[in-house]
Amino acid sequence: MQKTLKQLKKIVVAILGFTVLVLGIILIVTPGPATLVIPVGLTILASEFVWAEKLLNKFKRGIRKFSQR
Repeated sequence: MQKTLKQLKKIVVAILGFTVLVLGIILIVTPGPATLVIPVGLTILASEFVWAEKLLNKFKRGIRKFSQR
């Protein structure tokens, strides 16, 4: 039962995170706050996936470099 709940949580996080991430990617080409929505999607995904955490950290470093210019 415990394993099934963990798998269900991972699936729900993946669906929600990818939905928000895709919305953020769509907002890149349409008017909208893509730079806010994409990190939210990555943060959701990073709660379950290491690759998303690494990508989120890379995104944060890029934002810091950009803001220091």
